[in-house]
Amino acid sequence: MSFTSLGLSSDLLKALADQKFSKPYPIQELAIPAIISGKDVLGIAKTGSGKTASYALPILNDLQKNASIKNRHVNVLVLVPTRELAVQVKDVFQQFGSVLPQRIKTLAVYGGVSINPQMQALNNVNVLVATPGRLLDLAESNAVHLSEIRTLVLDEADKMLSMGFKEEIDRIFKLLPEKRQNLLFSATLSEDIDKINKGLLHEPHVVKIEAEKDSIELIKQVGYFVSEEKKGPLLRYLIKTGGLKQVLVFTASTYKADNVADKLRKNGIDASAIHSKKSQTSRLESLAQFKAGTLRVLVATDLLARGIDIEFLPYVINYELPRSPKDYIHRIGRTGRAENPGEAISLITPEEKHHFKVIQKKMKKWVDMVDSDNLDLSGC
Repeated sequence: MSFTSLGLSSDLLKALADQKFSKPYPIQELAIPAIISGKDVLGIAKTGSGKTASYALPILNDLQKNASIKNRHVNVLVLVPTRELAVQVKDVFQQFGSVLPQRIKTLAVYGGVSINPQMQALNNVNVLVATPGRLLDLAESNAVHLSEIRTLVLDEADKMLSMGFKEEIDRIFKLLPEKRQNLLFSATLSEDIDKINKGLLHEPHVVKIEAEKDSIELIKQVGYFVSEEKKGPLLRYLIKTGGLKQVLVFTASTYKADNVADKLRKNGIDASAIHSKKSQTSRLESLAQFKAGTLRVLVATDLLARGIDIEFLPYVINYELPRSPKDYIHRIGRTGRAENPGEAISLITPEEKHHFKVIQKKMKKWVDMVDSDNLDLSGC
């Protein structure tokens, strides 16, 4: 199937063609026509499946015909759990909206930065992408009005609930008009998500994209046995000798993320750490550079990696293992996405051997192991 059969305008089809989008992903193929027809939609699909475009494209399609400019009254509200995802979603709307003849203004608002510039930027906004807490701050200051929202999107609703935003979401719902289109997207269908679905969506069109059982087969996995003191030299050896570019390195703590990034830089490898203790400006700059390919290595903790959505990320390295097998699969799933191959490398100390065996058993896949004692790490 091609995008031409989904009901999108000629302007959006041209934008898709110009940006080399040849065919829709499954969630786009199933969700776009339903959203265009005005139905509520419940979309269940893993991160990296193309879901942002699955709602951004039909929303832009509608706004071309029905965008209204009433100062500080937005047409579309997209709620997201993190600042990084807010910026990412805004970028997708702007990526396609910038080529349309009708000007569509999109703004992302989130906490951790001054609220005043966001207040000033809320003039004539069509699409507002927001984290719940900052949205409530703006609404309570009368900087934005939600009484004329035509479309509400909850993106990564499972993460919003797991991060404790249920009370804020309920307060936001009370500020919205009763008549609107509701779109709920989540990676999982938990009991809490099901409750929101039943209370929010009206006869929804359900789109559930099952994770392909063999999708992990796109990821080449390898593990290296290494002592704790040699982890740093081994990491640098792998990056340098393999000529690795655009490498996402996972650590278990913010302290270790900073430490690893510092040592990489001292050894001539361009690297930056991204975690909750970094300023918002620093985080966004590092993320933008990494996505653009101008930053070679990004060292991240699990929480902050949620905002990293790159269609083709070639390398993921587990400097330290996560606590659960599920988190391990989520980490390595940052590569091998959208039918592109990738490589996941894990550095395993003697203390981590048993835990890594548990991970492999749960994953139902055994990883080839290399003894780093046979590698020349001198000079690294």
